[in-house]
Amino acid sequence: MAEWITSKTNATVQLVRKLMASRKYRYEYRAFVADGAKLAEEALRWGLGVDALLLREGVDFPVPAGVRELRVPEGLMREISRMETPQGVLALCRMPEPAPLELVPGSLILDGLQDPGNLGTILRAADAFDVPVVLADGCADPYGEKTVRATMGAVFRRPPVQAETQAILDQCRARGLPVCVTALSDRAEDIRRVDLKACVTVIGSEGQGVSEAFLAAAAREAIIPMSPRCESLNAAVAATVVLWELRRECK
Repeated sequence: MAEWITSKTNATVQLVRKLMASRKYRYEYRAFVADGAKLAEEALRWGLGVDALLLREGVDFPVPAGVRELRVPEGLMREISRMETPQGVLALCRMPEPAPLELVPGSLILDGLQDPGNLGTILRAADAFDVPVVLADGCADPYGEKTVRATMGAVFRRPPVQAETQAILDQCRARGLPVCVTALSDRAEDIRRVDLKACVTVIGSEGQGVSEAFLAAAAREAIIPMSPRCESLNAAVAATVVLWELRRECK
């Protein structure tokens, strides 16, 4: 039976707001919020724990047994949701347990990628191309509301691994995995001539590029060929090109 909430001071409403606003709170509480019907469906479909569904009055959405159904008026939903036009469905999800770092050839490393939209888009593309992704130091939170929305459900199908940069480098050395970094340098080779499936490939941040730690450890540097009048590509676009090359090489 649905529970009705009409006050913005309700404990569950306050919890949802804190989870959407604070990365620290998300990891302390081990929970996050998926905003939208599609994301709620994906969370339920792929077995990620959904503790509650907040539904706007009048919205028809199937609520499985064992999941709390919380109904709120339209005005309160507009206050809670950060979408310009709320769909009226919010899922309160349990964060999966941290996955161990298990690097394999052909992995993609994201280094300091801070834009939630870019990160979410890359996770979505990596899921489509079936490429494992590891988030190194300085990346946006994969469970932040904007990132989750940009993944279009990929964060549920393939929860990303998060690891410290030094741990990644240590494992690369221990497993004999060469590091290839994308870089705008005189040493960089055309990405089509680099055997990416034998390396781990690093994509750097939007503004700073690949960090010094990864540059120092790199066995290869690769560049995406483009018109000389263009300086660089958006990080999500560059990562998608890398993912396509990885997929093409593996066929």
